[in-house]
Formats: sequence, C-alpha cells, structure tokens
Amino acid sequence: MNKFLKEFKDRGFFYQCTNEEELSSLMDKEKIKAYIGFDCTAESLHVGSLLQIMCLRLLQKNGHRPIVLLGGGTTRIGDPSGKDKTRKILNEEEIEKNIKNIKNILKKFLDNDNPETKPIFVNNYTWLKNLNYISFLRDIGKHFTINRMLTFDSVKLRLDREQSLSYMEFNYMILQAYDFLELSKKENCVLQIGGSDQWGNIVNGVELIKRYSNKQSYGLTTPLITLATGAKMGKSENGAIWLDEKFLSAYDYWQFWRNTDDRDVVKFLKNFTDIEIEDIKKVENNNINDLKILLANKTTSMLHGNEAAKNSEQAAKEAFSGNSLGSSLPSVKVNSQNIDNKLDIIDLIILSKLEKSKSEIRRLIKGNAVKINDKVVSDEKLIIENEFFNENYLKLSIGKKRHIKIELD
Repeated sequence: MNKFLKEFKDRGFFYQCTNEEELSSLMDKEKIKAYIGFDCTAESLHVGSLLQIMCLRLLQKNGHRPIVLLGGGTTRIGDPSGKDKTRKILNEEEIEKNIKNIKNILKKFLDNDNPETKPIFVNNYTWLKNLNYISFLRDIGKHFTINRMLTFDSVKLRLDREQSLSYMEFNYMILQAYDFLELSKKENCVLQIGGSDQWGNIVNGVELIKRYSNKQSYGLTTPLITLATGAKMGKSENGAIWLDEKFLSAYDYWQFWRNTDDRDVVKFLKNFTDIEIEDIKKVENNNINDLKILLANKTTSMLHGNEAAKNSEQAAKEAFSGNSLGSSLPSVKVNSQNIDNKLDIIDLIILSKLEKSKSEIRRLIKGNAVKINDKVVSDEKLIIENEFFNENYLKLSIGKKRHIKIELD
C-alpha cells in the first residue's frame, strides 16, 4: 500500500475511497495535488475541522501538494449536508472577512516554505461568480439526474424529515462537483478529500470530471469523529472549541485536550498530532494523565506555538497547586469602577466569560462549584470587594478545570 494511504489508515483517517488500488498506485509513481474545501460561514474554524487540516499536513509530509479551497462562492449558498435547516446567508463583506481569517489559521498548521508542497489557496468565487446560468445548465447540468441527486444523504435526510430544502441548497452538490472539475483543469488536481458526509458530493465530482474531460480522479473521505461520550467533536459544555485565539485562549485550548476522556486519548494522539504511530504504540500504556498532557502540548504547539503550550501547562499546574496568582493563568481585566458600583459574583463570572447563563451560574454556586482565591462561594449575591484582590489580582474558578485571573484595571 502507498505510504500516504497506509498512514492515512493507521491514524484512523480512512472511511471510503473511490478507487483505492488505482489511487495507491498513482501516489507511488508521482506527487499529486489534492484538495479539501472549507466553508467560510464563520470567522474561525473549530476543532471539528482539525481532522481535515491533519490530512493536509499528511499530504505535505509525503511530498504531495495540498490545495485549500475556501468556499467564497458556495458559502453564499450553504452546504445542506448534515444540516436540519437553511443556513443564514452572509453578506459579501462578512464572507471576505471570514476567508481572510480562516486562511491565516490554516497557514499556522501548514508548511508554507517548501515550494514543492506549499499549499495553494483558491477561492471558488473566482470561477462561480461569472457563471452563465444557461451555459452552466447545458454544459454541466446535463450530467446530473434528479433521480440520483434525491438519493444522496444531504438531500434525502432533509426530505425524509419533511424539512424544507431550498432549490438554492439543492444546487450545492452540482457546484461542488464543478469546483473539482475546475481544479482538475486549472491545477491538475486529481484527489478530493472530505468528511464522510461529503461522499455523495465528491463522487459527483469524480463522475463529472470523467464525463466532461475523460480524466480519472479520486475521492477519499474521513470518518465522523465523535467523543467516547457520543458527543460531536468540536463542541464542549461552553460552546465551540475555536482555532482562533481571539475566540478561545491558548490556555483554554490546552485545557480542552488535557480534559480528553481517558478512552479517547490514544485515538486522539493518532488523529491530531504528528507523533509517529510507532512512537505512540511505545507510550500508549503510560500513565493516562501523562498522555493527556502530551496530547495537550502537541496540539497546542501546532496551533499556538511551543511557548504557549509550555505556559498553558505551567498555568494548569499553578491553578491546581492553589497558587492563586499564577503568572501563567489567562487573565481578564475588570474596571475598578465596576467594583465601586457593587459588582456581584454572577456579573463577575459573566465578565470573565467562564459562563454566559445566569441561571447556570446560580446552579454552580449552589453546587459549591464556584471559588474565589480557592475559597468556595456560597452566596449568589456576593459583592466583589477590593479586599479580594491581592496585588490587583484574584483567582476565579469554576469546578476543578476552569480557572482565570481577574485583574483590576
């Protein structure tokens, strides 16, 4: 088996492939270009996109060149795959802002220096914006049958649930297939990689390229990654695990990985780090907490750098050792005028962004889960006093895993 595909399988990336033997043979003979598409519906990607990013890194590791398609055109429509309802339509300014930010995030993960493997960034709006509707129907639409399109999960599930599916969304799979055709023509791209929910769209692209230009291309999909608890990857009790530090600090990102369920740790070392498979096998029976720290450090280093990972590990040690003013803990500034205005514990927690819901905060206080400077807060009406601050800092904690420094400004 081809080296890339072998590691792809060993790391748990493999779900389906359109013609595995032929693709394996091709990748043995030559270096190829392969693409993965990313929606631009938000300003940041989250951990749910990380498996696809790891696929891009694996392509580079094996000397192949990844193409990153940023869906500036298709984002204007919205992919119905796995969705219960039509997505909110963004304006052009929002989409362009999202594209710019997502591109910067992806550059952090990828090698941008090697000319042989540096990523090619493309925006499908460049070719979709000028499509002539009549010509498109005549040249491309004729290769698709409604009968077949109705069988794909992205359409079938919505219709089976009697949920509305707009004609605009129904066209998404044709446009994605057209993207693959354009990249085949412009960049000699021969492989599309995507999540398992993209299988129908990817197969459409492979077939369109064959019918339109008689070229052979391939599709490869990854499984849906779920946590041992059954929850979807990328979410936590406090919302999405964003890859942009503007929305989630390096410390909180580190803590997300550090708090991985014991049952998921080895799998995630394979999925989300570059540690060689043989090296993971050597340590997989080590102390589980040591493995969790290894996972947290490797994943955080990849996104935020080695120093951020070290600082996060140190901050966690300080938080658990009871060092209430740990220098590495993430901090939030609070205006001293707020203290003068009788700021209470609930509003302080909301300002800290550790929790958003007042009712949830009250529940946590009743459960003795809230602490100031490692002392339990039992009064939900507690007023924050200047005396709580030591050298202008106090430590606010929720449970055993969430800690933050409140700095008096």
